[in-house]
Amino acid sequence: MPGSGDDTAGYSPSQSAAFYRLQEARGRIIEQLSQVIVGQSQVIDELLISLFSRGHCLLEGVPGLAKTLMISTLARTLNLTFSRIQFTPDLMPADITGTEIIEENRSTGSRERRFLEGPVFSHIILADEINRTPPKTQAALLEAMQERQVTVGRVRHRLADPFFVLATQNPIEQEGTYPLPEAQQDRFMFKVFVKYPTFEEEFEVARRTTAVQADDIQPVLSDEDILDLQRMVREVPVTDHVIRYALSLVRQTRIGYPGTPEFVDETLAWGAGPRAVQYLILGGKARALLQGRTHVSTEDIQALAKPVLRHRLVLNFAAESEGKTPDELVDRLVSMTPTKEDELTKDARFQKIFAS
Repeated sequence: MPGSGDDTAGYSPSQSAAFYRLQEARGRIIEQLSQVIVGQSQVIDELLISLFSRGHCLLEGVPGLAKTLMISTLARTLNLTFSRIQFTPDLMPADITGTEIIEENRSTGSRERRFLEGPVFSHIILADEINRTPPKTQAALLEAMQERQVTVGRVRHRLADPFFVLATQNPIEQEGTYPLPEAQQDRFMFKVFVKYPTFEEEFEVARRTTAVQADDIQPVLSDEDILDLQRMVREVPVTDHVIRYALSLVRQTRIGYPGTPEFVDETLAWGAGPRAVQYLILGGKARALLQGRTHVSTEDIQALAKPVLRHRLVLNFAAESEGKTPDELVDRLVSMTPTKEDELTKDARFQKIFAS
């Protein structure tokens, strides 16, 4: 826990200060969000892990679960600029990235090109119902998410830093939608399921939202604070065993490879790529810090396995027709992957995975 003597052993004074500042910031962010959001603690934790890991999130949930409110309030809490893009079938790429216009210079009479920035030029982007727009427009976010820049014509325009894309999609209305291509889903660090509240949480939602209320959201972190904490996350040490454990989980999802379980070959059409390993380790670092630890454990990897892998595993037709889900497969893989180093390295099946 924060405050114990060994928490920041080996850290410089500035790193130790950042460590405790992150602990304090997490508590203050949750305190501010609780003025507006009831429950959803796991969703909020996964959003914060993604933010401090420089990742992006895809949120899936039925309407009315406060996804948009949660994201806009988070932006206010972090004192960051915020843009909401409502994705519709007629939305064009230039509506997101911006466009060049020809403008007359009144003093000289000459005409000059000027770039008008689109809504993507903000710190936090809410891509609302991203599956409502065609792939051409969905792809307008690809360069922004990966390179943190936008290219218009021959000119590259740098985006704000930190930059955080939160996309939502509705799982129940599929008519007239355009499912995200696997290549774009892979750019999202997490796919987060926003679930129905418990009875007590929904009772509190009903009580709050049907009465006069006013929130007083105070900024907790500046953009420079967030960048400092993102750098600190990457400095968290990870043992070879934890890296090997994360690799073991991901490589077991690749069909036809040595050591892959038989049920994976029978269930999946495609497995997870190297980004899954990178995000498991980065997310594990951020989760460890947010929980008051300066080291990553296999428990961190296990906790993040579902949000990292569920949108990277493509089920085959037979598995889909039987109602199987990627989460069920991840649970099974986690249960059959040893967490102790000697058990993992001495297992004959995993030795095949390490040698492939």
